[in-house]
Amino acid sequence: MTELIDLHTHSSCSDGAFSPEDLVEKAAASRIVALALCDHDNIDGVDSARQAGHRLGIEVISGVELSCVWDSYQDIHLLGYGFDIEHPRLNSELREFQLFRRQRNALIVEKINRRLTRQQRQPINYAQVTERAGGTVGRPHIAMELMAAGHVQTVEEAFVKYLSPCNIAKKFFPVDQAIALIHEAGGVAVLAHPPYITRDPLAMAQLLDELVAMGLQGVEVYNNGANCDEIEWYLTQARLRGLIATGGSDFHGIEDGGAELGKIRAIGPIPYGCFSALNELFSVGT
Repeated sequence: MTELIDLHTHSSCSDGAFSPEDLVEKAAASRIVALALCDHDNIDGVDSARQAGHRLGIEVISGVELSCVWDSYQDIHLLGYGFDIEHPRLNSELREFQLFRRQRNALIVEKINRRLTRQQRQPINYAQVTERAGGTVGRPHIAMELMAAGHVQTVEEAFVKYLSPCNIAKKFFPVDQAIALIHEAGGVAVLAHPPYITRDPLAMAQLLDELVAMGLQGVEVYNNGANCDEIEWYLTQARLRGLIATGGSDFHGIEDGGAELGKIRAIGPIPYGCFSALNELFSVGT
């Protein structure tokens, strides 16, 4: 029986559908043996996920997905793994992000409600959005409330008609500072789903060189944004630069477009070797 792993998942502590405990239970039902919870700019769920993992026989790795910018790239996602979840500066930085996130989401709902009012539609209630989220509110939870109110039929429609036009700019880490912060907390820094950044090979090769110079240690080669040819290309780029290859489904549980725990669309099961390579870095230190 194949041992499944997934090094990129989300819970209701950011924009996922399931609580950390329920996510781990779902992973256990999917035969996952190792899991990383990588909520957006938030590590509140890691301890609960670890406890559930201990109970269910799943190794849960501390993880986070930091929102970053660099040069002309406005939304680079950086994964951190294996860090100390009690690290003071990491927690301080993430608390600032969470405060901004709460303020941003409330402002987004205000803008959406103004649009709904102009359309002579019933506004949505932010308190109900918060209740629906069961944790940290993300834009998908606002989309779900728009669906529940009958304003849209799908999450995608909610983004097209309301969330994208009513967006409020996010807060970002400069990527060099994010890499340094992950290292300071004792973690490993990995670039998330690179095809979502650019599909220009020359531009990506240059970006990888810049990130490696900053201390990048891995690339999420196996991701749901990559086809088979791109996976091979990223494997080559990782080997050329001495980077580990990791993999994750980026599972949210909210209309994931087919995202399945432990698997990616292009090849199926995420190679167990991704977990082994990450563990080797943990054993030698960063």
